[in-house]
Amino acid sequence: MFKSLAGLALAVALALPATAETKANQLFGAVDQPSSSRPMPYGSYAKGCADGLVELPETGPTWQAMRLSRNRNFGHPVMIDYLVDLSRAATQIGWAGLYIGDISQPRGGPMTSGHASHQIGLDADIWMLPPRRLDLSRQEREDISSIPVRSADQRSVTDNWTPAHAALLQAAASDPRVDRIFVAAAVKIEMCRTATRADRKWLQKIRPVAGHDTHFHVRLKCPRGARQCETQTPTVDELSKGGDGCDETLMWWVSDEYLNPEPDPNAQPAPRERGARDYTLADLPRQCRNVLSSP
Repeated sequence: MFKSLAGLALAVALALPATAETKANQLFGAVDQPSSSRPMPYGSYAKGCADGLVELPETGPTWQAMRLSRNRNFGHPVMIDYLVDLSRAATQIGWAGLYIGDISQPRGGPMTSGHASHQIGLDADIWMLPPRRLDLSRQEREDISSIPVRSADQRSVTDNWTPAHAALLQAAASDPRVDRIFVAAAVKIEMCRTATRADRKWLQKIRPVAGHDTHFHVRLKCPRGARQCETQTPTVDELSKGGDGCDETLMWWVSDEYLNPEPDPNAQPAPRERGARDYTLADLPRQCRNVLSSP
């Protein structure tokens, strides 16, 4: 099923050669249901699509999907199972459950706004806001916002950060399905400072990335048998070599060199790089054309 007029545009675009310049995000954003094919991610987290994605129910006993108007609460079955499991684990640290943000569109692919990744059903955003209730209406889920746990100067956590947040992230990262979790640098630094010495191996999966002050971003490994799924390189094990990622290089993320770099008067403007919203079908794995056209 396609969204009215958007469905017509999609059908026309799919009839054109692969070199046609219709943007892939418009095509994938026009589809409101997943394909009926067996679950399979194609390509990479930031350049791909997926068959057989599953909808995370809008509300469950220990979660609510947020911003329903975006229609991005679809994921690979492994991801949906993971989110349900983590939401249950959240009740063990004193939270009512989880508010879950964007996962993927019904057939993955580039999005019309926001993320460059989240394209193969193996990424999900989880709000830092501890749920007070799990019976929010659709409108309330549009109006409510998460909370920042990183200070405005990006160098430390705020009073919103609690030991429960740390416990939740440890539970999230300790799951063997997880490849890595993106957080604000201040969060990683704080977790390195407070984690016990007895068990720190899971910390290697917690990675500092700008733009993650109100949520953390979970990325799962490619599921077994998903031969067309491209995992990140280097993998967690290759990058960390058994470490926890808490060495001196971590502090670069809160240094003046990174946060307030000196402008180079002789620097030439860098050419604009093509991003996810520039891709056409020709840029994506060849299977993505079938993903769009299949029932």
